[in-house]
Amino acid sequence: MLYKFILDYIEIFSFLNVFKYLTVRTGLAMFTSLFFVFIIGSPFINFFSTKHLTNPIREDGPDEHIIKKIGTPTMGGVLILLGLFLSVFLWCDLSNPYIWALIFFSGSFGLLGAYDDYKKIKFNNSSGVSFKFKLIIQIIIAILGTLIIIKFSNNSDLNILYFPFFKDLFINLGWFFIPFSVFIIVGSSNAVNLTDGLDGLATVPVILVASCFAFISYVTGNIVFSDYLQIPYIEGVGEVAVFLGSIIGACLGFLWFNAPPAKIFMGDTGSLALGGSLGAVGIITKHEIVLAITGGLFVLEAVSVIVQVFSYKLTGKRVFKMAPIHHHFEKKGWAESTIVIRFWIIAIILAMIGLATLKLR
Repeated sequence: MLYKFILDYIEIFSFLNVFKYLTVRTGLAMFTSLFFVFIIGSPFINFFSTKHLTNPIREDGPDEHIIKKIGTPTMGGVLILLGLFLSVFLWCDLSNPYIWALIFFSGSFGLLGAYDDYKKIKFNNSSGVSFKFKLIIQIIIAILGTLIIIKFSNNSDLNILYFPFFKDLFINLGWFFIPFSVFIIVGSSNAVNLTDGLDGLATVPVILVASCFAFISYVTGNIVFSDYLQIPYIEGVGEVAVFLGSIIGACLGFLWFNAPPAKIFMGDTGSLALGGSLGAVGIITKHEIVLAITGGLFVLEAVSVIVQVFSYKLTGKRVFKMAPIHHHFEKKGWAESTIVIRFWIIAIILAMIGLATLKLR
């Protein structure tokens, strides 16, 4: 809205032309959401504490969680989404269809996560809604969002899957693009959700992936840079960088309160929304495989759960002491801060590898 207001006065005040630059608005979006979350964070946490909106702890989880984490407010994702949407509506070009698609994904997954968190709080257990119900709603949201992208996208090659490291290797998915897109978006949403089990563990990797894709969306939406890097040019996709700047800022502000020991947890409200948004960004920018690389930590967490479930059902034995894998290391005696920092290091390495794919073609 503010961006549109500024555009109306550019011809009168020429210095306002600076706001046309994506880099400027991405930076402004980041700082807007950062300061908003930082300023309202403490009152928000105090309010949630007085209302006893606290996080139910898994009964089968590590013993120290019951001691250290019980009573900590949850649903911090509401704080992230407030900062995100404020920044998006101020600095994004709201005539861009990709922005509205991402607003739909983040808002819808956020509402689903909020309902899940509400159920956990109301009944004082860590189960929330059933996995089947959550999955069905996620699939419906992903299908609707994919159809929105197909309907309003300017990209005629939307159904093509490009492979990193190879400039001429791609597959035309045809109508299979829809289930493929649903798989990426739902998988990303759940993977971030599974990673959000320790203080700050999911927040930093989300920031890293969003930062990588802010750059990727910028160069993908620039015909000169995309030609130089030999990646597909997609008109209008550069605006996604502003949306991702808003995510980065909101998560940085939230990390101030979520860093160990956390004063508030992200909850499903935040993790489902952020994961679903990142999955949608991967689809929009046509860098789905790069998303799996940069977000490899999320993939690892999700795979550890899948392996654990299949192993137990087929053999009656567990591969890990507890899944997701970060709890496995807790059970082995690693300190929480050690696990978090080492996983952050892995996320940084994977982010650098993902960015390297842009040039190694």
